[in-house]
Amino acid sequence: MSLLIKNIKELLQVRESHISVVKGKDMRVLPSIKNAYLLIEHDTIVDYGSMDDIQNLEADKIIDASGKIVLPTWCDSHTHIVYAGNREQEFVDRINGLSYEDIANRGGGILNSAEKLQNTTEEDLYQQSAKRLKNVIKLGTGAIEIKSGYGLTLEAELKMLRVIKRLKKEFPVKVRATLLAAHAVPKAYKNNKTAFVDLVVNKMIPEVANEKLANYIDVFCEKGYFDLEDTERILKTGREHGLIPKIHVNQFNAFGGVGMGVKYQALSVDHLEQMDQEDIEVLKNSDTMPVALPSCSYFLSIPYTPGRQLIDAGLPLALATDYNPGSTPSGNMNFVVSTACIKMKMTPEEAINAATINGAYAMGISNMYGSITKGKKANLIITKEIPSYAFMPYAFGENHIEQVIINGLIY
Repeated sequence: MSLLIKNIKELLQVRESHISVVKGKDMRVLPSIKNAYLLIEHDTIVDYGSMDDIQNLEADKIIDASGKIVLPTWCDSHTHIVYAGNREQEFVDRINGLSYEDIANRGGGILNSAEKLQNTTEEDLYQQSAKRLKNVIKLGTGAIEIKSGYGLTLEAELKMLRVIKRLKKEFPVKVRATLLAAHAVPKAYKNNKTAFVDLVVNKMIPEVANEKLANYIDVFCEKGYFDLEDTERILKTGREHGLIPKIHVNQFNAFGGVGMGVKYQALSVDHLEQMDQEDIEVLKNSDTMPVALPSCSYFLSIPYTPGRQLIDAGLPLALATDYNPGSTPSGNMNFVVSTACIKMKMTPEEAINAATINGAYAMGISNMYGSITKGKKANLIITKEIPSYAFMPYAFGENHIEQVIINGLIY
């Protein structure tokens, strides 16, 4: 099957070489070709260029993209879309004055989701999660990381990860799985957190690694959850079992978690709503990707990741949704890109780079995803007719996507 897209108003994120990450001032550059064509064979980008240079190309299907923008699909490197039910009552509670921490302290939050998930069958959990995955694909997401962490028991964590494995098998998008058993301390271990960390380290990580159910290990490193000592034990054990570290860090407090992530060569450090200069300096000497989750800040009314400060310091930045039932019940990467521009003062070019090539890097897949490069997977967004790519984050309340192509096929 071959597909030719012609008369493209502007083809974005064109990279001649297999670039894996964009940093600092380079994030302001978004390479593009105006009045372009793109040729796909099977699931791969094989050619592109200016319509002025197009040869007599033949294809099984031709799409005329006159007036439309074509760009890589979004790479969402931080989600929790496998969950049961919802938490809309907590949304109302926050409106009535309770904080996220207040809700968690009285048994809500992650513990609420864990109880629901533990009482949900694997098939029901799959069906709920598959519906969400279908929706985010239609919104332009072509690669996604999905975390466990709403199980908090060995059985329930394995159930989540098996659902993720099934989603990976049955959907065309690229799916990466993360073990986030250390998401919260279960009620049964309320007065003995060390025993729960022992469970994660001695049973959960080895079992998940043995079944090859996850690519990454993650920890919610935060006051009231898991401290630096806990985090180090879990990341160290994960690495020993072949799981690449990632870390939830600096959402509410900055106390050295970024440095801990860098110490264990974390692929990404995510959230970063609270940052200090020491965090920025330690990231400068690493290959770790900072990841911002602006729709979480929007939903919880907490500070936004200081993206402008990170980029101006010469660092890269990725954007992701944090799609979850408690703090970000949305997987809309288009809104994330808009919010990054509006609230984090990122340029459209920076935001698109952060949501494509850098998002791919934060999942360890930028060799095949995140840019328009010959040999990479043909995962593309075709917009409706719009004035320019800046119109996408500008007109944030509209759906600008006309078609999504995954592995060379129109989804």
